[in-house]
Amino acid sequence: MRLPSDDAVARHDSGHVLATRDARGVATLTLDRPDKGNAYDGDMLERLFALIGAVSENPAVRCVVLRGNGKHFGVGGDVVGDPDAHSGRPDGTGVPMPSVCLALDACPKPTIALVHGACMGGAFALAACCDVLIAAEDARFAVPELRLGFPVAPYVPLFERALGPRALRRLLITGEAIGAEEALRLGVAHRLCTTADMEATLDETIAAVLLSAPRATAEAKEDLRALRGLAPTPELMASLAEKFRRGFLAPEGVEGRAAFAARRRPSWAPPEPPTRRS
Repeated sequence: MRLPSDDAVARHDSGHVLATRDARGVATLTLDRPDKGNAYDGDMLERLFALIGAVSENPAVRCVVLRGNGKHFGVGGDVVGDPDAHSGRPDGTGVPMPSVCLALDACPKPTIALVHGACMGGAFALAACCDVLIAAEDARFAVPELRLGFPVAPYVPLFERALGPRALRRLLITGEAIGAEEALRLGVAHRLCTTADMEATLDETIAAVLLSAPRATAEAKEDLRALRGLAPTPELMASLAEKFRRGFLAPEGVEGRAAFAARRRPSWAPPEPPTRRS
């Protein structure tokens, strides 16, 4: 079914991004410019930015999947066809890719990137903003901008968080691509699968994500952003104690403990799939 959309989304309905939502509340945003390797242009970024805003605010959405159509997840920006897409138009219009990355990073819903083929430049930064990154065996990641003659300053904090400073320095300076196994070793990817098992691996990850309470998940993601890099001092712990208590006594906390005691699934979790008989 079509993802329910607001007027801002509807105005960019032809922006190279497909949007669907299934009965579980899983919204899938698919980069859909396969003839260009899903290279992003201004239309794609505006559409994607609007859709991220829509799914972030839609209570019916439980999880967001980001993937690419065709041979690649995304080869980066369309530096020939739309060179202004990365940083925005000279007249100040448009949505630059760093803004799209920040919107995805701040999305209160669990986000999953399913990466295959090339994942480069801005597309790499976008995937790195997802909570979980699944890499198919043919996935390759690169930051090739220096080879094109320009730096990647807005993406550096995002790449450093995903790669660590030493690995990022190497990839920036050399421009070389790393494969899925090295991405897993570096912590860029969280799961590795064969191309044939992509859908099954995605379904397993979605099933795990949907077991977590929606409101608690949104608050946890907010905490991760707010508390990043802070030392766990007694003062900080004391300031967070009241928030923990409120969550413990909130409806989700009450329901979660009741479900645990009764050995049943909580109300927010989808029904357990039937056991297959041999």
